[in-house]
Amino acid sequence: MFSAFEWMMALRYLRARRQEGFISVIAWFSLLGIMLGVATLIIVMSVMNGFRQELLTRILGVNGHLSVYADTEKLTNYDGLALRVAKIDGVLKVTPMIEGQVMASANGQAKGAVVRGLRQADVLARPILADNIRQGSIANFKGKNAVMLGSRMARNLGLQIGDKITLISPKGNVTAFGTVPRMKAYKVAAIFNVGMHEYDSSFIFMPLAAAQVYFKLPSAVSYLDVTIKKPNDAPYMARDVWQSLGNKGRVYDWQRTNSSFFNAIQVERNVMFLILTLIIVVAAFNIISSLIMLVKDKGRDIAILRTMGATRGMIMRVFLISGASIGVIGTLAGFGLGLAFAENIETIRQWLQGLTGTDLFAAEIYFLSRLPAVVDPTEVMTVVLMGFGLSFLATIYPSWRAARLDPVEALRYE
Repeated sequence: MFSAFEWMMALRYLRARRQEGFISVIAWFSLLGIMLGVATLIIVMSVMNGFRQELLTRILGVNGHLSVYADTEKLTNYDGLALRVAKIDGVLKVTPMIEGQVMASANGQAKGAVVRGLRQADVLARPILADNIRQGSIANFKGKNAVMLGSRMARNLGLQIGDKITLISPKGNVTAFGTVPRMKAYKVAAIFNVGMHEYDSSFIFMPLAAAQVYFKLPSAVSYLDVTIKKPNDAPYMARDVWQSLGNKGRVYDWQRTNSSFFNAIQVERNVMFLILTLIIVVAAFNIISSLIMLVKDKGRDIAILRTMGATRGMIMRVFLISGASIGVIGTLAGFGLGLAFAENIETIRQWLQGLTGTDLFAAEIYFLSRLPAVVDPTEVMTVVLMGFGLSFLATIYPSWRAARLDPVEALRYE
């Protein structure tokens, strides 16, 4: 497609000599702009993908995909209903669960917490909990006075295995002197760390029988927690579950419950993509300006080449190669830099934190304890192709101007 002569002339024009050194500087800045634009886009998209996947994994690991509630505040005959729901095609497991708000107090410290009551076997069936026990053992998660809490809560309240934590329920006991808050002390049997700040700092798990006593729900639970094979089919499965229960009760799917949260992430991701694409567009305009200046500077050379027999197509291809080379090299360099950065982003974050002495990814703000990154090959390919495409489009107009240059006019004004 391109002859050796055209390649030779294009590479010769890219090498700066003293008189056109400024043009070469612009070309270098264009290359750096495209490289940084492509790399930044790959890094940001990877972090946004990782952020969404990590949150989804943890949210759906601790919570199920569907939540089945009764029409009243409590769900009776829960084991029978659980067996009925478990028979539906696509359902993996059904967990009877109690949930309530409490105030947790220990060592003179107090904070709000969410208590969830479930059976020991159900805790073992949740890998995100069973595989992330930092202290203690799930084997001790039994009886009427054992609880399991997150590592951040344990640290904030100064608790270790075997220590006592007092739970205070706002739904107190009614006495002759008024309502008295319900208080009970429990022993810390295990401490977990799932890597999500919300769960590690405010969740307490309790054996189901103990939770039934504490929350005064004898022979009842708050809801059924349902896990299905295909999380994305949750809205359809919710309808099937509701129908299996005789069109009674309420069924919520995880997409409906967390819709505002994940929609916000998706909107932010799309906006970041558009904003960062402008970096590549600006770099492409730099290619246009540098090539236009190069065409103007090489007007006499173009005229001489035309008089020696070079066709307009040859001249156009020379400048196409010159401009496209900047874009291709910049895009490939950005591709390599972006992948390398995305694959080692947590190590880089730790290094920058040590260098600056600041917390660059506070778990209290970003929910996660580490900076995630998931590289999507399709997105990376899209970014690379976009870099190639914009670089090629940026060379068309300057190359067309060079090909349309009249050799007589160019030599007359020299």
